[in-house]
Amino acid sequence: MSERIIVVGGGVMGLATAWQLVRRGERPIVLERFARGHHEGASHGETRNFNNAYGDAHYLDLLVRAREGWDALGEVEGEPLLRLHGLVSHGSGMALGSATARGLPTIASELASRGIPAEILDGAAAGRRWPGMRFEETVLFSPDAGVARAAAALRELERRIVGGGGEVRWNTRVRAVAADADGASVVTDAETLRADAVVVTVGAWTSGLLADLGIPLPPLRVTEETPAHFTATIAGPWPSFNHFVAPGSQPANVYGMPTPGEGVKVGFHGIGDEIDPDRRPHLPVLQRELRDYVREWFPGLDADTAVPISCTYTTTPTEAFVLDRVGPLVVGAGFSGQGFKFAPGVGATLADLVLDADARAAEPFRLPRG
Repeated sequence: MSERIIVVGGGVMGLATAWQLVRRGERPIVLERFARGHHEGASHGETRNFNNAYGDAHYLDLLVRAREGWDALGEVEGEPLLRLHGLVSHGSGMALGSATARGLPTIASELASRGIPAEILDGAAAGRRWPGMRFEETVLFSPDAGVARAAAALRELERRIVGGGGEVRWNTRVRAVAADADGASVVTDAETLRADAVVVTVGAWTSGLLADLGIPLPPLRVTEETPAHFTATIAGPWPSFNHFVAPGSQPANVYGMPTPGEGVKVGFHGIGDEIDPDRRPHLPVLQRELRDYVREWFPGLDADTAVPISCTYTTTPTEAFVLDRVGPLVVGAGFSGQGFKFAPGVGATLADLVLDADARAAEPFRLPRG
């Protein structure tokens, strides 16, 4: 028996894709190698930064589509999945997701052009508004940003999938995927399934699973990243934040957000050691440098209270996502540590690629064609 659509990978991207397919009347099957709530990939944890400080059209378009999806998911456990407590961005370095440096006023203008509120402050005014932080001279405040409730989002996406007639199979490892003229085969430890189309959203395992299929993937670098939660010494308020640091002044750009019950999360972006995801050490790195950064830039945090956490990044050379189709295979990969906020939009885009032969993602997200 052939299934119509199988989604391989049950992290946020696979679940978001399956949900978007269910919304269109499909009944996909999601296959996930680990148990529900596992910590082996990139989707676990209570919060993710809902950062809208982007200046490139393809990211802003995807962000708008993602916001539509977040709003459609509605309240979960009595609270929206997005906590819109605002985002502050400062610094003279390169913004996340930008191939070229974008000044904060330019980003503010791009946000405003899409009806997304943005405000430029000087560093002194920002410091008065958020006394737990220090700022460089120019600060972008985005009130329509904050955090996504990551763990709650995964639970709700699964609930919507199953409620709509789809299926999520945990502890189901996919050993191989193959494509042919009639569709695709998915080989698990227990059986071989057939499908008309297969979506592959397996994060750090993408290159290994697709290595022999001739798909022109960019190099995917898998790293273990270890931000930390810090205890606040003042009540706040605490926004989410980006610090686009000057090259050489810190190991990398810095991001973070408040996480109720855990503290304020602070981390360097994309600076971890390259790893094999099947032999992940779960060892914190650059913690002394992170504590030193917190001492310098966060007077409202206790730098000696760091509790490291771990996740993986799967990063392309340009940090652009891969959203494309080759034959019956649809691939979502390379989310480069910045994908979670976009998940409902990514899911909608991958669902388009499954259901419409003429659909295309934005050009920067496409695979090269020979």
